[in-house]
Amino acid sequence: MKKWFEKFITKLKNYAFGMFLTALISILLIAFMFNLIVYNVYPGEAAVFWSRFFGGTDISYVHKEGIHFILPWDKMYIYNIRIQETKPEMDVLTKNGLQVHIMLSIRYAPVFRLLGVLHQQVGSDYANKVIIPEIEAVIREIIGTLDAEEVYTTGRSLIIQAINKAIEQVAQRFINIDDVLIRRIELPPEVAESIGYKIRQKHLAEAHTYIIQREKKEATRKEIEAQGIRNHLDKIVSSKHFSNEQFLRWKGIQATENLANSQNAKIVIIGSGKDGLPLILNTDSTPPIIPPSANLSDTATNTYTDTR
Repeated sequence: MKKWFEKFITKLKNYAFGMFLTALISILLIAFMFNLIVYNVYPGEAAVFWSRFFGGTDISYVHKEGIHFILPWDKMYIYNIRIQETKPEMDVLTKNGLQVHIMLSIRYAPVFRLLGVLHQQVGSDYANKVIIPEIEAVIREIIGTLDAEEVYTTGRSLIIQAINKAIEQVAQRFINIDDVLIRRIELPPEVAESIGYKIRQKHLAEAHTYIIQREKKEATRKEIEAQGIRNHLDKIVSSKHFSNEQFLRWKGIQATENLANSQNAKIVIIGSGKDGLPLILNTDSTPPIIPPSANLSDTATNTYTDTR
């Protein structure tokens, strides 16, 4: 047993360098090919497997999150399957040749179960190859049928309708379009100012038309009101039980009631007799208002100031 152990130690010494060299080479090879063998698929990602010798892209299965081991001559392509956003900008021409600058915001994500087909037919740069060109094409088409004023006023709604059609076409390319937003539509400054001025003047003209119609209705209302007052006064004057003197005294009472509701400072002189209706001395420059039937020569007066 001792001799066998001595022989083993002797052989081990003879092959020690070779074994060390082999182990070192193996470690270096593993370290070098680690990224070719081990693939980490992180949250929000998925992977498509490609085999060099057995059929190429595997479109039947999409690899989910986690760690995956493959042969070094094969490969895995990792995709972001979360909702992503791109903000393209484009210059398009209107019907009359005017250049319009449009800024969009597109939110999209690949269809998970069709990720292998997307990789095989389109590739990882599918946003620039499919999404943006499709949407840009429909926008150019719809803007080409509008003039500058239509783009400024109703163009946004028409563009959105066209974009919805483009979304249906993009969905056939294994991509989901979550939303397309028009961030901004820019016309040349002088054109935008001219259109804005025209629109403001249009609304101003409509406002004037409304004011004229309102004043006509107000004039009609006042005519009807005046006719009603006239008919009312005619009935009072023609009444046998209501003399002119009584009518004037009644109007004086009305003037006193109106005075009670006035907010201005006035000097009021009230007579003491039955005809002692108030004499109103306004503090303004207007002449005093003497109610009908007021008799100041016959009656004693009391004076006070109304500041209500």
